[in-house]
Amino acid sequence: MMPAPRRFGAVNWLGLWTLYRREVLRVLKEYRETMLGPMVSSLLFLAVFHLAIEYGGRGGSDPVGGVPFLQFLAPGLIILAVCQRAFETAAASLVFDKLEGIIADTLMAPLSPAERTLGYALGAATTGLLAGAAVAAVLLPFVDLPARAPAAILFFALAGALLHGLLGIVVGLWAAKWDHYSASLTFLVIPLAFLSGIFYSVRQLPELGQALVTLNPVFYVIDGFRYGFIGTADGSLAVGTALMVAINLLLAFVVHRLFATGYKIKP
Repeated sequence: MMPAPRRFGAVNWLGLWTLYRREVLRVLKEYRETMLGPMVSSLLFLAVFHLAIEYGGRGGSDPVGGVPFLQFLAPGLIILAVCQRAFETAAASLVFDKLEGIIADTLMAPLSPAERTLGYALGAATTGLLAGAAVAAVLLPFVDLPARAPAAILFFALAGALLHGLLGIVVGLWAAKWDHYSASLTFLVIPLAFLSGIFYSVRQLPELGQALVTLNPVFYVIDGFRYGFIGTADGSLAVGTALMVAINLLLAFVVHRLFATGYKIKP
């Protein structure tokens, strides 16, 4: 008698957990690059700006209402690590599997498009949050970061990680070679991050510059996350919250459709 096919409920929790676990372990196995790298680069940024302030004639600079510059900078470095790691995890994983011809292993698994979307997105977000925690651990001995609004810290960290993770999935599905992945990181992700107020207060920009920055969704991630530590925001937290929810839902829908249609992963 032939065995009956296995029946799953509304969600294949075992398959979803397996995909999620694989994505996280992939990154943790390469911890020297994925975790230690952001930790070292963040310390270098902190050291360079500290030296510039101390020996460049800007001692005591308060770019945001009485907040020391390094205290203003540190949250930006933490969320930068979160966002970049989330994007790189999702995009690189899919590009690698496609180029190595092992994407079929994931496609043959009994996973729905929604479960694939959740598995990849949550795996990327988790690695991003782990990278952010690692960066925070090395910055805290040098910078005093009081958590004035823990809810804002958690929300914008998770929202930023999911945004970049979902964007990474889109890029990973679209990219046909590593050059496409590198170009997306170099000309999209990094410029959006660096031009969003990580290293400066948007209030210091002229009106046109402020208007342009507020069109960048990453600005709201960084601004809201920083607000959780220093209690001061350059933009509207309500707008940032609504925008993060809307963009993440839109990206999740797009990713779901790409998986459902087999975009660039099915013959």
